[in-house]
Amino acid sequence: MYRSNINSKELIHFVGIGGIGMSGLAQVMKTMGFNVQGSDLNKSKNTDRCKKIGIKIFYGHNPKNIKKSNLIVKSSAIKNSNPEIIAAKKNKITVLSRSEMLAHVVSLKKNIVITGSHGKTTTTSLISKILSEAGLDPTIINGGIINSLNSNARLGRGKWAVLEADESDGSFLKIPINYSIVTNIDYEHIEYYKSFKNLEKSFLKFIEKTPPTGKSIICIDNKNIKKISGQIKNKNIITYGENKNSNYKITNIRYKIDYTIFDLSFKNINKKNKKIKNIKLKLLGKHNVLNATAAIILCLNLGINENIIKRSLEKFSGVQRRMTKIFTKNENDFYDDYAHHPTEISSILEGVKNVYKHRQIISVFEPHRYSRVLSLKSEFSKSFSKSNLVLLCPLYAAGEKKNSKFNIQEFAKSISKASKTQVIIIKDFNELGKYFKKNLMSDELIIGMGAGTISKHMNALKNIL
Repeated sequence: MYRSNINSKELIHFVGIGGIGMSGLAQVMKTMGFNVQGSDLNKSKNTDRCKKIGIKIFYGHNPKNIKKSNLIVKSSAIKNSNPEIIAAKKNKITVLSRSEMLAHVVSLKKNIVITGSHGKTTTTSLISKILSEAGLDPTIINGGIINSLNSNARLGRGKWAVLEADESDGSFLKIPINYSIVTNIDYEHIEYYKSFKNLEKSFLKFIEKTPPTGKSIICIDNKNIKKISGQIKNKNIITYGENKNSNYKITNIRYKIDYTIFDLSFKNINKKNKKIKNIKLKLLGKHNVLNATAAIILCLNLGINENIIKRSLEKFSGVQRRMTKIFTKNENDFYDDYAHHPTEISSILEGVKNVYKHRQIISVFEPHRYSRVLSLKSEFSKSFSKSNLVLLCPLYAAGEKKNSKFNIQEFAKSISKASKTQVIIIKDFNELGKYFKKNLMSDELIIGMGAGTISKHMNALKNIL
C-alpha cells in the first residue's frame, strides 16, 4: 500500500521517468510542491518536459542516483533487477509502483478513471477538454500528449481528476474511483494475466469498484464486454454503442474528410426519449465515435450542458501519435499513429478508407513485442486489408528476449495472404528513406504505426525527402 504521510520535503525518485505515465505523474507532483527527480535510459520529449519545470533528470540507471532519496516510484516497465531498485531495497527505501503513488496523489480528488484495451488516451483527452471548457479546471493525468495542452498532465484547482488507468499489470485496481469508463476488452497483456479469463476478472473487479454514487460506463459493441456484462453485480451501469440494447445508442454516423458526425439517442433523467443530433468530432473512424460517446455520457451525468459538450468536441485538436499529420510531400500525406494491436490497426485503416476511398494507403508497421505478435499472428495478418501496401519494419522487442519462433518472412507472407495486400520487408530504418525516395508516387497516404521507435523514423523522413 502507499504511505499516507508522504512529506513534501522528502526526495521522491522516479525510476523510468521518461515513460508517458511516469513523466505526467512526476510533473503533477512537482507542481503540487513535492521534491521530485528521476532517471531514464534516454533523453526524450517527456524528460525535456520534466526538466523544463525544474525536475532533475539522470540519464542511465545508477545506484548513485538514489543516494539522497527517501522514496522510489517505479514504472511498470522497470524490472526488479534494475540497479536503482536493488539499491533501494538494500537501503530499505520504500519502493512504490506508479499506480500506488497515483492513488496517493489523487486521494483527495473526485476521480474519473478511464481504462480499456484501446481508446483510453483519446477518451481521457476528450473528457479533459469538455471539463476544462465547462470551467471545472480538472487535474489530468493522461497516457498521451493532448495537443491543446502540449502535455499529458496538469494540476487543476477543481474537485475532479481525469485519469487514464493502465490495465497491463493489474495496477488500475489500486486507483480510487468515483466514475469509471471501460472502452473495450481485448486479448492483451496475457504475459501478466496468464489467461484471458483472468484479464476479464480484473475488468469485472474494476467495474464493481465504482461506488453507487457514481456510474460505470461500458461499451457493449465490444463482444468481450457484452459477454461479461451479465456478471456485473452493480446496478449503476450505463451501456453505449450501436447495439440496439444500449442505454445510449449511436446512430447516423457520417464520415467526412476532416471530421465525423453522428447522433446519440437515450432516455433523459425523466425517462423521456432524447436525441442529440449532429455531434461533430474532429477525429476519424468509428472507434473515435465510441470514445466520444463515452465522454459525452460521462459529462452529461456530471450535469454539463449539452451545448458545451458539442462545442468542446468540435474544438478538440487531438492527441499526439493518434493519426498525427507530420508533413506533406508532393501531395503525399505522412501520418504517425500509436496503433500496435490488430484491433487498433484495423480501426485506423477502416476509418481512413471510409474517407479517402480513392487514395492509395501505405502502412509502415513496426511490430511491437515478440509475445504480442506471436500470440496474435492470425489477427495481425488480417488487419491490413484496407491498406494497399505494407512496409514491414524490424520488430521492436520492448525489452523482451529474442524469440526464434518469430520469422519476419513468414509474418510478411501471412499478412500478404490474409489481408490480400502487397508486403515489403524493410531490413533497417535507413532503408525506409531510400524506399520512399525511389518509389513515392503522388496522392498517397502513408501511416507509420507502432509503439516503439517508428515515430522517430517517420518524423526523420521529413528531412530525408
